[in-house]
Amino acid sequence: MRTTQKTAAKATQCFFCSQNYKDIDYKDVPLLRRFISSQGKIVDPQHTSTCAKHQRALAQAIKRARFLGLLSYVKKY
Repeated sequence: MRTTQKTAAKATQCFFCSQNYKDIDYKDVPLLRRFISSQGKIVDPQHTSTCAKHQRALAQAIKRARFLGLLSYVKKY
């Protein structure tokens, strides 16, 4: 019996790798908002196509910005 393998679609390149970002600044609020859902959650890397290294740095920057009051924790009504 022969099994067929599903080939994964080619993943797009990480946004931060393609733009040559060395580090992600927590003060860059417009950039951070691109990676937050409408409910205020951090969007997973499958949807944003970020690599693991930059996803960790992005999550840390978003959490710092939230703590300092630059970003909200939840959606505003």
